Amino acid sequence: MTVNLADVAEACGLSASTVSRALSDPDKVNASTRERVQRIARELGYTPNRVARSLSLGRTGTIGLIVPDIANPFFPPIIKAVQQRCAAKDLAVVLGDTDEHAADELTRARAMSKQVDGLIMVSPRAADAKMAEISKLGPTVFVNRQVPRAPAVLIENPDGMRQAVEHLTALGHRRIGYLAGPRRSWSNQRRREVIAAVCEERGAEFIEYGPFEPQVQAGVRAADLLHGSGVTGVIAYDDLIALGVLARMAERGWRAGSEISVIGIDDSPLSGVAYPTLTSVHVPCAEAGTAAVDLLLDVLDGTVEATGDDPAVVQLETYLVIRGSTGPAPGEAAAFLPQTPVSIPAPSV
Repeated sequence: MTVNLADVAEACGLSASTVSRALSDPDKVNASTRERVQRIARELGYTPNRVARSLSLGRTGTIGLIVPDIANPFFPPIIKAVQQRCAAKDLAVVLGDTDEHAADELTRARAMSKQVDGLIMVSPRAADAKMAEISKLGPTVFVNRQVPRAPAVLIENPDGMRQAVEHLTALGHRRIGYLAGPRRSWSNQRRREVIAAVCEERGAEFIEYGPFEPQVQAGVRAADLLHGSGVTGVIAYDDLIALGVLARMAERGWRAGSEISVIGIDDSPLSGVAYPTLTSVHVPCAEAGTAAVDLLLDVLDGTVEATGDDPAVVQLETYLVIRGSTGPAPGEAAAFLPQTPVSIPAPSV
């Protein structure tokens, strides 16, 4: 015999609506009620019927997620977090990859919007006018991109960029390069602006190279541009470009962290296994994916406006993780050594 929601409600002595919230949106029910409903549902062998519930709400029970490139290490943590959060909410996810083709974003969004309740657009590359068209297709949340009148999850807090420049200047670097990302990237523009401004504040020369696509091979090309340029510290648009720089330096026999200090952005898993390990700005990708789902569900439930002059924005912080690829600027190493002999007292006997 199939157990339905009414059976669980009767066993719990609660209304069907309360039981439904406890199972499908547990955050809206107090802990004791939630735990009791979930326990009784398990004991009775109840399995939620997502299709039936979606039909009753006039929804598909599916969320659309579009990213520029699933092969880029920046995006899998976001994808995984979105899938996990949607699974907890008994929702399905349809994933689209535009392969870094900005022109495909609107086309993909149009096709997907007919099949889903709402869209999550991660780091879209197209112009604001195209983003405005996408937001008109239906409930949409943008991640790592601020779009006028649209809800967004932003992970471009300037703290991480500031910490990166301050770290280099504290180590004596006075000629700092930035390896720019795609020209159409919103996050690239924000990163460049902050890095340039902090270089000026700290009395360091700012030199920009690029733009580069977020690929290891782009970093290999960038490394050749750095050699002989006088740049002693460099910040790359992302970890992939930075890892390409480290790879090329190793091929040429240059010492990362000694001849040139290298900083990436993303703090991807690869940054901790590179040689030397890569100093990188940590970007909270998993948190961004979870926040994007919650924000989109708030839009669908009507607690947050889909568009407006004061759109809902979730701001996530970034910070610098220091590893082996950064060190004192050439000629400055002595300044970081003890200036007076250090005596260690003999152990008492």
